[in-house]
Amino acid sequence: MIKVPRTHSHFVFGTLQSGLTSLIAAFIASFPSPTVLQFVGHWMSSWLIAWIVMLPVVILAAPVIRSLSIALTHD
Repeated sequence: MIKVPRTHSHFVFGTLQSGLTSLIAAFIASFPSPTVLQFVGHWMSSWLIAWIVMLPVVILAAPVIRSLSIALTHD
């Protein structure tokens, strides 16, 4: 297994999170396909497109969202 230095763990988190989220969203969007083969084909192609689009969004938005959540909460 490839190991990434812990200093880059936020990139690994963003990659995994965007991959899982887009996989589930593509699954739901592909559900009304007439056959299993069409369903799987549509699901995988839509997931790949969604992941390619969402990965940079998640990586770039994460620091802003983290700062906003800290600003909106207190100890």
